[in-house]
Amino acid sequence: MGIFDKKSDAKSGSAVADPQQELGTLKQKYQSVLTFMEKQNVRVQNLHVENGKLVIRGTAPSEDVKNRVWDQIKLVDPSYRDLSAEFTVAPGQGGPAGGTASPGARTYTVKSGDTLSKISQQFYGDANQYNKIFEANRDKLSDPDKIQPGQELKIPG
Repeated sequence: MGIFDKKSDAKSGSAVADPQQELGTLKQKYQSVLTFMEKQNVRVQNLHVENGKLVIRGTAPSEDVKNRVWDQIKLVDPSYRDLSAEFTVAPGQGGPAGGTASPGARTYTVKSGDTLSKISQQFYGDANQYNKIFEANRDKLSDPDKIQPGQELKIPG
């Protein structure tokens, strides 16, 4: 039996997976996160298994993308007990996207058929975060259910 072959743990009787198999299993679990990171141009510096956890280290193009990667991780496993992740923001890239003034915020122009929940799902990966958008736009909105096509909404980071 080789050093990395699957073997039985004498104390617990449970099987100890080899690192390559464990990496494959954890990568499969977090595949949606890895795909999202690739689409958002997050540069991965490190991806391996350490102490039974998938370790991901990367550089995001903006603070907003970094936060959205964490949102994706929480969708897969809110406790991320089998993941250790660290993301930095590319130098000179931490500023706002979309020309808005506050860090991590951007704007979105409402389209026909949009709801705050739908916009929240798009930006945060969670439709239930719509109240963040509503609160950031209290100056324009009196009711979260009454948005209009053409309205320019602030999307907080």
